Parts: sequence; C-alpha cells; structure tokens
Amino acid sequence: MMAQIPLKCYRSRHDRVLFGVCGGLAEYTGVDPVIVRLVFSITFFIFWIGFLAYFIAYFMMPQEPKQQEK
Repeated sequence: MMAQIPLKCYRSRHDRVLFGVCGGLAEYTGVDPVIVRLVFSITFFIFWIGFLAYFIAYFMMPQEPKQQEK
C-alpha cells in the first residue's frame, strides 16, 4: 500500500521534535522522519546550511490544520 502524499507541505503536529518541520517534510515526501532529521543534522554540523534551511522552512511552512475529532 502506498502512502498518500498531501497536497500541501505542513509542519507536523503529531511527529515533532522541535517545531515539526522534519516530520512534515517526511510526511510530504513519504520518507521516514529519522532520515530527514539525520540529513538536517548532518548539514547542520558540517555545512551550517541545515540551521538556515530549517528555520526558513519553519517560517514558510504553515502549521498542520487540527483534525475535527468526533
């Protein structure tokens, strides 16, 4: 069964460590969130571009809308 890709990339509300950017990108691309976090960590410590990319994504990605619970 293939994961359904959302139409828009949101910061995750349920799969978050800091602000939900990596969780949201992982949901959007269908990749495991740990892999996305590792990529951001490696680029942060080696190139310092990960820090900039993470916070740009934080400000550009909207928060995931709340689900209506019954």
